Amino acid sequence: MKNRRLPALFILIPLFALAAEERGTYRIESSGAVEWGTMELSATVALNLRAAGIRLPAGRTRAEEIIRQEYAVLMRPYILAIPVDSSTVLGDLIERGEISFFSPEEAAAAARRRAPALSGDLSRLEASYTIDLSLLSAYLVRHEHPQEIRRILAPVPAASYTGIIIIAADALPVHGKNTAALAEPCLFPKIWDSQMNLIYERNMLDRDTTSRTMVSYAEEDSIFYPAPSTLSPELEARVGPRPLRIMARGLFGTRPTDPVIDEEDARIILSSETNRNLLREGKVVIVLNSARIRQGF
Repeated sequence: MKNRRLPALFILIPLFALAAEERGTYRIESSGAVEWGTMELSATVALNLRAAGIRLPAGRTRAEEIIRQEYAVLMRPYILAIPVDSSTVLGDLIERGEISFFSPEEAAAAARRRAPALSGDLSRLEASYTIDLSLLSAYLVRHEHPQEIRRILAPVPAASYTGIIIIAADALPVHGKNTAALAEPCLFPKIWDSQMNLIYERNMLDRDTTSRTMVSYAEEDSIFYPAPSTLSPELEARVGPRPLRIMARGLFGTRPTDPVIDEEDARIILSSETNRNLLREGKVVIVLNSARIRQGF
């Protein structure tokens, strides 16, 4: 596996070296955020025109080309740091040879791009990009058929719901640790019950479902919306008008990404084929503290 990755490394290292050498002759900066509520990584790349020795309007094409060349290099570390689950970031999957070394560049190349524009004081040229994390999530779901969801021997009477909302906005106890924490987002969180039985994980998602992610994330305001369902339009589109609302009882994981729900709530989900299908179809939302929804860089 390592030998097959060497050519890619030898090709890319000179490119990074050249980019670093060229970057020393001008100032180029990036800023942005991972927006878990919309499953997007948004970024702005800005070139200081004076430091680059570029005069407008003649040098605009050159400035745009510099930004285009530097964008993927600048975004790579942020894409590598995207948490896949409680113990893994995207860079770990590349290190283990599970996905291509060039996956971050491929994700960056698929971004939506807003045409470069001059800053108000005309000192910088700025371009904005938006990377759709749901495409990355869908790429990482590799199974052909979803794993069977656990059935229980003594099902309970359960209404049929249109989705599942797990509310984990406050600090919660972390299983196995004498501490509490705010839940953190990742692409593939697991859901456990209070007896630490696994209720939901990535391989249970039907890859043919219209949802490209196993969960969505939302802030508390979205479940107290002035509408008959009390849900924001975006949230209702994911979980429907009659979701099962569950208060998380704790968190689990190396990073506290996995909600732990009460055993009785888990039984409601597992007792009904309709409700089990909500997991297969990814009709699950985890409500996080607003401080965890947007992570700037």
